[in-house]
Amino acid sequence: MATIPSKRLIISIFSRFSIIVVSTFLIFVFSSMPTAAETGTDAKPKAADLVTDGQAINLQQEKYQILFKELRERHHFTQAELERLFTGVTLDKKVLELMDKQWEAKPYYAYWPLFITPAVIARGREELQNNKQILDRIEKELGVNREVVVAIWGIESRFGEHKGKFGVFKTLNTLFDAYPRRSAFFRNQLVDFLLLSRENRLDTLAITGSYAGAFGQTQFIPSSYREYAVSFDGDDKRDVFTSTSDILASIANYLRRYHWVLDAPLYVDIGDELKGQELINASSKGTKNKIDWQTISTIQGIKLPPPPGNKQLSVVALEKSPLTGGGQRYVAAYPNFQAITAWNNSDRYAMAVCELAEALKQAR
Repeated sequence: MATIPSKRLIISIFSRFSIIVVSTFLIFVFSSMPTAAETGTDAKPKAADLVTDGQAINLQQEKYQILFKELRERHHFTQAELERLFTGVTLDKKVLELMDKQWEAKPYYAYWPLFITPAVIARGREELQNNKQILDRIEKELGVNREVVVAIWGIESRFGEHKGKFGVFKTLNTLFDAYPRRSAFFRNQLVDFLLLSRENRLDTLAITGSYAGAFGQTQFIPSSYREYAVSFDGDDKRDVFTSTSDILASIANYLRRYHWVLDAPLYVDIGDELKGQELINASSKGTKNKIDWQTISTIQGIKLPPPPGNKQLSVVALEKSPLTGGGQRYVAAYPNFQAITAWNNSDRYAMAVCELAEALKQAR
């Protein structure tokens, strides 16, 4: 993990707050500019523009009839169970609106202050102490750094305080039925949600979560819950709602499955300018494009620590505030950073996790 002296870290974090109000104002101004639709130019309607809130879903359409057949024949749901669950299900227009306004689309200088705040850092310090024994076990048995686990917990649900208010069943049906771009994905999530509810004896219609169908203190989507959630408190129930042991271990297990290496670097800053076309090309593709760490070191003239197993790195660009000169901040993203993007496929999200984890580690 990249290290920053404690005083420098604190100054870095809190000095950014002096510009956030103005930055937010600028974002508001630009986001308030007329859209193509408002100015009369051609624009493809968004999913939310094609529905009304509370609109009944047509369960007779072919895709639902195929879904019901699969649930009956492959997963052994009864017709009575399906009727109890699906009768009267309606669309949630707000879900569709929010899907097109995801936070990860914000520039990094506006994104990180949503998650890295003095209150979150203070609470994260408390949780590290309160859950020391659990986190000791996690590092020993699962090999994932405690600060990163707690940082993800804090970002995902504010340590369990913000789990989401959208009915997950209604949300997944809305996205399957009325969000064509990712309809197939959310169909699979709907099936997994029904299965995990049955497997874990959960009330399908009572669970609430995010507008994207994530739920619990881990904010797992249904397929991730079934694949990565673990019981770490001695019973046979994987409880990401109320069991802190299960919550923290499930986060760690996800990262472990993506080859997390304990105490290995997360990232290294490599400057505000890339000095070679090879790195520029790599940066344009984010963590999807890998490059040898020696190449980055040579081109940038920076000494980098070797990654575990000499695996390749990514070059990530992060937007700097126009109030501090704008431009980009470039980092070499190590395999552990890449593991975080497997959790959430956003370089901005992964960087926020890293910087919050650093703040928590400096506070120890």
